[in-house]
Amino acid sequence: MTHKQEPKNHIELQFLSEPSDINYGGKVHGGMVMKWIDQAGYACAIQWSESYCVTVYVGGIRFFNPIHIGHLVKLQARMIYTGTSSMHIAVDVYSKALGKDKFVKNTHCIIVFVAMDENNKPKQVPAFVPRSERELAMRDYAVRLMELRKQIDEEMKPYISDHI
Repeated sequence: MTHKQEPKNHIELQFLSEPSDINYGGKVHGGMVMKWIDQAGYACAIQWSESYCVTVYVGGIRFFNPIHIGHLVKLQARMIYTGTSSMHIAVDVYSKALGKDKFVKNTHCIIVFVAMDENNKPKQVPAFVPRSERELAMRDYAVRLMELRKQIDEEMKPYISDHI
């Protein structure tokens, strides 16, 4: 018997939202969703790099629809670009009421991880090579976002130094 090897460039997590996940408005709070995004992105990054990774950037997070208590939550994390040691991962969050057929998209963001070696220094990762039109489009999206981040970093420079 042979086993088909699953692609290492994506991961999917599913679970139920719990009472401890909600905010005062009765919906899952954004901080919990951001924690889930980080966990899904981290799982994708370590699967790709086969090493410990650190989060270096989370950007463009958008909350489209609320997640309700008791809904089935699905996170899809997908590699869209790799640098020398960095991995750019798109994470989409979906949810649906139990018994319903269709998931609703709740959140989207890009998260960047860096693979680390045993001395906590950045480590080279395998190159991600897009194989479909969708993967090519997502790679181009990552490159455009990197250029925008450079502009944002320059704009923020006076406000992130210790000398304000």
